Amino acid sequence: MGKLLAEAIGTFWLVLGGCGSAVLAAAYPDLGIGFVGVSLAFGLTVLTMAAAVGHISGCHLNPAVTAGLVAGGRFPLKDALGYIVAQVIGGVAGAGVLYLVARGIPAFDVAAGFASNGYEAHSPGGYSLAACFIVEVVLTAMFLFVIHGATDKRSSAIIAPIAIGLCLTLIHLISIPVTNTSVNPARSTATAFFVGGWAVQQLWLFWVAPIVGGIVGGLLYRCVDECE
Repeated sequence: MGKLLAEAIGTFWLVLGGCGSAVLAAAYPDLGIGFVGVSLAFGLTVLTMAAAVGHISGCHLNPAVTAGLVAGGRFPLKDALGYIVAQVIGGVAGAGVLYLVARGIPAFDVAAGFASNGYEAHSPGGYSLAACFIVEVVLTAMFLFVIHGATDKRSSAIIAPIAIGLCLTLIHLISIPVTNTSVNPARSTATAFFVGGWAVQQLWLFWVAPIVGGIVGGLLYRCVDECE
C-alpha cells in the first residue's frame, strides 16, 4: 500500500505541477512562462518526486512507464494493474485541485481545454491523427529507453532523476505544439475527466500510443543490454 500511495501522490504532483503551469501560468499577462516554462515544470515534477518516492515505489507516475518497465524485465507484471490504478486516481485528484483553483477567476472556461491532449482540431498546431500517434509512440519509447539506462545498476543513482526529468522536459519542448504532450495516459485521463466531450473521445490515442511506445522502449533497451 505504501508503494501505491507513493505512486498516487507522485502522479498528483505531476498533474498539479505540470498541467497547473500550463493552465495558470503559461499565458499569464506579461509574465507567462510559455512552452519552455511548462516543459520545465513537467520535468521538475518528475525530478522532485524521483528524489521523494523513487526509493519507495520506483516513481513511475505513468502507466506507460509501468508497461515499459514490465516489458524491459524491470517490474513484475502482477503489480502493474495496482500501479496504474493508483496513478490514474492520483492524476485525477491533482486535476481536481487544479480545477478548484482555476475556476477562482470569472474568465476560466474548462471547455477551452484545461491542458488536455488532442489531435486534429484539438491539437495546438492542428496536427493530424497520424502525426500525433507517431510523436506519442516515438517520444514515449525514447523516454523509456532513457529511464532504463538511467536506472541501470551500472549507472549513477545520483544522475537518474536529473536525466529522467530533463528527458521529460525535452519531450515537452518537442511535442507541446503537436499534442499538448501526453506520453502519460494518467495525465491525459486526469484533465479529460474534467473537460469531457472531445477530450474523452480522443483519450484512446493517449492510452494506446504511450503504452505502445513504452513497451517498444523497454524492449529496445532490453535488446541493447542483452546484446552488449
